[in-house]
Amino acid sequence: MIYLDNAATTVTDPEVVRSMLPYFTENFGNPSSIYSIGNDTKNAIAKARAQVAGLIGARPGEIYFTSGGTESNNWAVTGAVMALQKKPHIVVSAIEHLSVLNPCKMLEKMGCEVTYLPARSDGTISVETFASKLRPDTGFVSIMLANNEVGTIEPIRKLAEIVHEKGAIFHTDAVQAVGHIPVDVYDLGVDLLSGSAHKFGGPKGVGFLYVKEGIKLKKFMFGGHQQEGMRAGTENVPGIVGLGTAAEIAGRGLENRMGHIESLRNMLLNEIRNRIHGVQINGTMQGRLPGNINVSIPGIDAESLVIRLDRQDIFISTGAACSAGASRPSHVLKALGYNNDRLKGAIRISVSESNTIGEIEKVASVITDEVFKMYEASGAGYY
Repeated sequence: MIYLDNAATTVTDPEVVRSMLPYFTENFGNPSSIYSIGNDTKNAIAKARAQVAGLIGARPGEIYFTSGGTESNNWAVTGAVMALQKKPHIVVSAIEHLSVLNPCKMLEKMGCEVTYLPARSDGTISVETFASKLRPDTGFVSIMLANNEVGTIEPIRKLAEIVHEKGAIFHTDAVQAVGHIPVDVYDLGVDLLSGSAHKFGGPKGVGFLYVKEGIKLKKFMFGGHQQEGMRAGTENVPGIVGLGTAAEIAGRGLENRMGHIESLRNMLLNEIRNRIHGVQINGTMQGRLPGNINVSIPGIDAESLVIRLDRQDIFISTGAACSAGASRPSHVLKALGYNNDRLKGAIRISVSESNTIGEIEKVASVITDEVFKMYEASGAGYY
């Protein structure tokens, strides 16, 4: 098996699994209990909170655990807007994850005005265009740190500065960035930041929301007093422990890991482009996640190619995993202005440090063979 869809999910690190196992068995106490086995799990949560905070340069008290990136994004958008106790103007980019866009659409129905900021064809946000969209009544802005499909890294620090000059709240969806590039919330200057464990070697079903001290946020879950009364429900202790361990691992040798992954990514990208004529890069190669490849191959149906590769135990995708099977083109690539042929032929490959040069060479060869078979079957003459 050659797995190259790490933007969708990553394999859980064995060290993470080992750290979680005791909290399914002997350390099973409810962290809200006052007896010793409850205190043990409460202390484990506190440790994980410090580990996550350490990875992103935050204070432990600014970290709230959630069920994942989707909940974190929903909470950030709705919680921040509702805490303003008015119906503010909202600005988001048109290439945000659906867990940001769909809450904004809900808020529109509730009377908020939302501006969907266009991105340039290379996936970047124009700082000048961004600044021109802000208004005196703008209260909340969300721009993702790194795009989940084309891997573009946005100029968050500059955007946050502009937002704060207007007195608005700034959130960034960093689900694809945390654990893959350096992320420091104070350097970025953000008020809210979302992350998800399974994107960087942790378990599924757990994530976090960074809330800068002093930022008001409405509750998202109602019930008990857990997490300072902000997010009710008995904590997912094994998941939270796994998230903390994954955060600690991710911080080890990050720069070296980035360089290694980028070299594998570039090798595969160059092989594909050298072997298949007319391949187009979606997004920009300047300021891109180290492992991300998103290209359009002319004259093919990307979903058919993904299925052909699956039969040979090679796993890539056509875009965001949450949109798989939706039978509609990527809203991200559409927002970048690409035509239908480019949308139809778009594949996403996301490399990890566990991939090898041998795997990269094999994948390039198999993709080429399968594309040429598709050309031959269609008689399109793309050789």
